[in-house]
Amino acid sequence: MTTDRPARPGRALGVDLGARRIGIAVSDSAGTLATPRGTLQRSGDAERDRRALVDLAVEEEAVVVVVGHPLSLDGSRGTAARAAEVEAEALAGLLADRGVAVELFDERLTTVSAHQALTAGGTRGRDQRAVVDQTAAAILLTAWLDARRVP
Repeated sequence: MTTDRPARPGRALGVDLGARRIGIAVSDSAGTLATPRGTLQRSGDAERDRRALVDLAVEEEAVVVVVGHPLSLDGSRGTAARAAEVEAEALAGLLADRGVAVELFDERLTTVSAHQALTAGGTRGRDQRAVVDQTAAAILLTAWLDARRVP
């Protein structure tokens, strides 16, 4: 599932898994820019949610899906991190025959950064809730893209 080798050129889909919502971001095909794509509301059916992510990855012509790995601040794996690992593994199984890789990427503080960025941009309260997950996904995907560029 997670690889240390560079993914082939193409679009990446960033996924910020939440209990109620899944934030989505997508990169350009050159792998230089991540843009918020939207938010999927959790349906209560994990398989249905996974199929929606697979459909989105195919629609966006993604070559890799980057799933946020919510490690604890000390780097340990708590309940949320283990749940993300299960989701990433399930997505990898569904996307393998389509040639789409799935990678976990450390997402510590992405939601905090998203709230700060939205507040700095003048978005407050209820308006933030509507876009914070996709903003967090874009921050996650930007960090992943940046890490890929480091020699």
